[in-house]
Amino acid sequence: MIAVRVTPADVDPARVTTPPLGGMPRVVTPGSTKPRVGLPRVARRPVSPPRVRPPKVAKPRRTPGTGRPRPRRVTRAKGDTAAIAAIARLGTPFSWGGGTPAGPSRGIGRGAGTVGFDCSGLTLYAWSRAGVKLGHYTGTQFRQGRRIRLTDLRRGDLVFFGGGGGDPTHVGLYLGDGIMIHAPKTGDVVKKTDFLDSAYYRPRYRGAVRPG
Repeated sequence: MIAVRVTPADVDPARVTTPPLGGMPRVVTPGSTKPRVGLPRVARRPVSPPRVRPPKVAKPRRTPGTGRPRPRRVTRAKGDTAAIAAIARLGTPFSWGGGTPAGPSRGIGRGAGTVGFDCSGLTLYAWSRAGVKLGHYTGTQFRQGRRIRLTDLRRGDLVFFGGGGGDPTHVGLYLGDGIMIHAPKTGDVVKKTDFLDSAYYRPRYRGAVRPG
């Protein structure tokens, strides 16, 4: 066993008590009745809980310069656009030769005194709203597009009637469920007709065309 020499200068007799057997010196603080072991205390830092980051939330795209979410674009079929334009003209008078891409117009001949549409003028106008240009004659429109079977008709398709083996003499715009919208004749107005259930139009049906 190695002896350690301690000088009076190294020890404060007021703070040291006799160590217990096999123990370490105990330090008594003046004014205190309990001795405490003479090892320095180590200050412990409080353990912080782990930081949890909130999940990222996707923000809506904003229109540049407005600070508002960008609206979604709604895609509409051309035939639907044409049908909506024609429906908006229900009740417009029939005018022989009347109708332009801009809307109803004064006709020619017996239609010269009336602002309105004839049958091909109405379909010409309706499809112009969808960006498709048609001629102002049923025979021309009968050749301006793809032929469609009766069982494959879709909203906006053109349906043709009459004329025997020549050019059709009447045209309407299909709306669905056998219904067409058309400008029938002088003295009448733009209206809807169930042509598949009509004793007049059903036997005279010639075919259908999808413009564009």
